[in-house]
Amino acid sequence: MLVVTRYRVAPADQQAFRADADAALRVLAARPGCTGGTLGRAVDEPDLWTLTTSWASVGAYRRALSSHDVKLVAVPLMYRAVDEASAYEPLLAWTPDGGFVETVPALAVDIGSAAPGERAAGAAPPERSG
Repeated sequence: MLVVTRYRVAPADQQAFRADADAALRVLAARPGCTGGTLGRAVDEPDLWTLTTSWASVGAYRRALSSHDVKLVAVPLMYRAVDEASAYEPLLAWTPDGGFVETVPALAVDIGSAAPGERAAGAAPPERSG
C-alpha cells in the first residue's frame, strides 16, 4: 500500500513544517509493516511538499495510525494535508533488484456500483446451498 499526502506550506512556515514532517516520518517508519518513506518538496513549486510512505498491507497502515506515537506526532501533521485521496494500492511496481511486479487489485471490480448485500448490474445471483 502506498500513502501519499501533499501539503501547501508557506515560505515562513517551511522550517517548522520540515521539523514536524521529519518527526512524523520517523514515527511512521518505526511501525511494523512500514516498508519505506520519503519526505519531498516540489522542485518547481517549493511550497508544495509530500510525505510518502509504503506499507506491507492496509491493515499494517491502519494499525500504525492507531499507535500512540503516531497519534501524537504524525496525525496532527496529516490534518494539514491537501484534502484529497491519499491511500493507493500498488498495481505495478519496479525495482532495480526485482524488476517489474504486478499485483492483483484488492478492490472489487464493482466497488463504485454495488453496496454490501447488493449485486452489481449483470451479476448472477449467488448460489444457494441446501
